[in-house]
Amino acid sequence: MTRTALWSAFIAVAFSTPLCAQDTAINDLKVKIFEAKTVQQRFTAGLRHCSELNGTNFYLQPRDRVLNLEDYHRSLDNLVALGAFNPETRRPWSKQDADTRWTQVMSQAKADQANCALVASLPFLQKKLDEAQQQASAPQPHGAPSK
Repeated sequence: MTRTALWSAFIAVAFSTPLCAQDTAINDLKVKIFEAKTVQQRFTAGLRHCSELNGTNFYLQPRDRVLNLEDYHRSLDNLVALGAFNPETRRPWSKQDADTRWTQVMSQAKADQANCALVASLPFLQKKLDEAQQQASAPQPHGAPSK
């Protein structure tokens, strides 16, 4: 279950009364804002490099560097060709080790790009939440359907 789904379930259970569509939209925005703030705190060092994290690069946290995927792929191929020691498996690099690591860094590149986009959307999400809350608190004319 995704974090968004868990938070949505938590919010739905936390309120015993049925939520109207407007309350649900507000709560969904709150969940997205919470996720963006969490990423902002967890990915602080990587956020400096968001201009480079466009899906063709990934952030290597232990070295605080951005690495190009294609260059990294060539490096993995070279490690296999040289039979260099792989400290994770405690044996020489194999083609399977390189393929596994390549899959991991491709996923990381996508996650880094998504994290940057989520944090960049934070001001928009907060503005949208403010507008939705103002709309929800505005008095509705008697008998008028709520949005």
